[in-house]
Amino acid sequence: MKLLLLGGPKFLGRAVADAAHEHGHELTFFNRGRTSPELYPQVEKLVGDREGDLAGLAGRTWDAVIDTCGYVPHVVRASAEALAGSGLYCFVSSISVYADFSEPVDEPSALAELEEAPSDQLTADFSNYGALKALCESAVTDTFGGRALNVRPGLIVGPHDPTGRFTYWPNRVARGGEVLAVGPPERPTQFVDVRDLGEWLVALCEREVVGTFNATHPGLSWAKLLDTCREVSNSDARVTYVAEGFLLQNEVGEWMELPLWLAGPAMAYADRVDVGRAVAAGLRFRSLEDTVRATLERAPITDTVGLAPEREAALLAKWHDR
Repeated sequence: MKLLLLGGPKFLGRAVADAAHEHGHELTFFNRGRTSPELYPQVEKLVGDREGDLAGLAGRTWDAVIDTCGYVPHVVRASAEALAGSGLYCFVSSISVYADFSEPVDEPSALAELEEAPSDQLTADFSNYGALKALCESAVTDTFGGRALNVRPGLIVGPHDPTGRFTYWPNRVARGGEVLAVGPPERPTQFVDVRDLGEWLVALCEREVVGTFNATHPGLSWAKLLDTCREVSNSDARVTYVAEGFLLQNEVGEWMELPLWLAGPAMAYADRVDVGRAVAAGLRFRSLEDTVRATLERAPITDTVGLAPEREAALLAKWHDR
């Protein structure tokens, strides 16, 4: 299969490239040539810019296109139109496209819509991220019709993750001592290993699967996640599960200061997204131990994500003194 990857080999793109190479496909990159250009010397590299320089795509077609870096509708539409002669267009979207997480979510659920936010750029607070992704999906479907594949991942984690969000937890537990986490221990969380997602995207293109799919893990508990982190790192960490109300009263930031935590009834199903359709289409999941170990070994720690040690210690002291 001739496969075009829109985007660089930084995170998901790297996993897609690895899977394509393992499956023996003829892979081409189209990107600005700034992300790890030394990787994959055997791969054809077309240098361009989706914001206005698509000349490298002119007169070319591929059996399938995987778009890992589309965020703005007019940019995605331009790329799709330039590649309209190709066989299948796989757009990597996000579960953030859904309008309402206060109730169960599956692929037919209502999508977010823009209100006053601009439609041609992401806002600084990313408040229009989901609505823009939904419009990007529409741009692909408008252009490719029955040859469009829209995949909506949850949080993508694992080796080479640049965001630090999941990465915080294996590293924090490995550091040992008393660890603050949101309770109760059975609270659900969802994420998908980047390697599982990359392999599945390539497999979908091989089989010419089209349609729309959520793509994240069926879910596990915080206790399972943190216990596994402790076992893999052979840590002496002790987890203290504090109430969500306590975190809110103390103005702990969701998602970035305390990664993977989303509060309140409005987000009750954000970690319970239905993935039955993807599982039926072949999405498989490696062990949590594998994901945690690979994260510890090959994902950078990000200082801007997670509770600072002194902040965590102060919160734990306050929790115990309440």
